[in-house]
Amino acid sequence: QVQLVESGGGLVQAGGSLRLSCAASGRTFSNYGMGWFRQAPGKEREFAAAISGSGGSTYYADSVKGRFTISRDNAKNTVYLQMNSLKPEDTAVYYCAAGPYAGSYLRTASVYNYWGQGTQVTVSS
Repeated sequence: QVQLVESGGGLVQAGGSLRLSCAASGRTFSNYGMGWFRQAPGKEREFAAAISGSGGSTYYADSVKGRFTISRDNAKNTVYLQMNSLKPEDTAVYYCAAGPYAGSYLRTASVYNYWGQGTQVTVSS
C-alpha cells in the first residue's frame, strides 16, 4: 500500500504561484511514477503533469506546459508541483497519484493504483 497526502493548495490571484506537495508513505517511492491530476467543478478529472520514478522524465498537459513544473525528491518521498502564472481556469481540486508504470502511460489516470485525497486550488481573476 502507498498512502499519499497532498498539501499546499489555497486561494491565489491570477498571475500568482503555488507549490503543491504530495508526501508518500509505504513501499519504495522511487519504484512509482507519480502524476498530478485535477478536477474542476462539473468537469472530468484531467491530467496535468507526471514524472518517472527516477525523475528523469516529465510529462505535461498542453494547458500547463511552460507554467507548471513537476519534480520529486526520492529521499523525502515527496513529489511537487510548482504552479506559476496561474489562471482562473486552473481552479480545481488537485490530486496526486502513484503507479508502477513509466513513459507516456503516466498521462492516463487508469494506470495509477493510489490516489491522494486532493487539495483545492482557487485562482481569482
